[in-house]
Amino acid sequence: MENLLQSSDFVGVSFWIVSVAMVASTVFFLYEGTHVKSSWRVSILVVGLVTLIAGIHYYYMRDYWVSTGESPIVYRYIDWFLTVPLQMIEFYLILVAAGIALSSSVFWRLLIGTLIMLLGGYAGEVGWVTPGLGFVIGMAGWILIIFEIFRGESSLKAKKNKNIRKAFNSLRLIVLIGWSIYPVGYIFGFITPMIGGNEININMLNLIYNLADFINKIFFGLIIWNLAYQDSKNA
Repeated sequence: MENLLQSSDFVGVSFWIVSVAMVASTVFFLYEGTHVKSSWRVSILVVGLVTLIAGIHYYYMRDYWVSTGESPIVYRYIDWFLTVPLQMIEFYLILVAAGIALSSSVFWRLLIGTLIMLLGGYAGEVGWVTPGLGFVIGMAGWILIIFEIFRGESSLKAKKNKNIRKAFNSLRLIVLIGWSIYPVGYIFGFITPMIGGNEININMLNLIYNLADFINKIFFGLIIWNLAYQDSKNA
């Protein structure tokens, strides 16, 4: 019985809920992808891939957590190294789908910012660097992404297209506000306990990370699906 999910294990329950939600979202996105204009199908396919990859990793993360009681750092970061760049690519794809010409440098700036953000967080969590330094490096990558989508070329081009402006702004807010949940989890899980001379709070860390993934992967995809649906309906 010790390797079975217990009703008192709220973190384990959250792993289970998120894994099922990701699977359900994948089915929805892949099905809906057949009902939008051809120019939007790649974007919908990508959001379906994001939730599919996350769902697979959450399946393993929940088992790892229930079996060991330890934080599934490796599984989680493999998931993030695959899914977060795909989400950043979506900013590029939705603008291209709307007929907006972008330079390839937009893609590379978003990708570089994503890798810096993830590498910093991973290095801090596995002990390659101190948690504080890992946090600073990760935040630097996030700020680079924020700058690009709020002040960079992609932002300037999106402002000129009224059909895509609202959805683009919603995606920006998810990256600005929704993604801020991750550093909150890092602070409460790693930095705050270490300042007080306590052990890492893996319960708080994983609970907040799971909440962040649920919001930022599924709602991110729903915004893109709604944009594709509305554009296809009006075609």
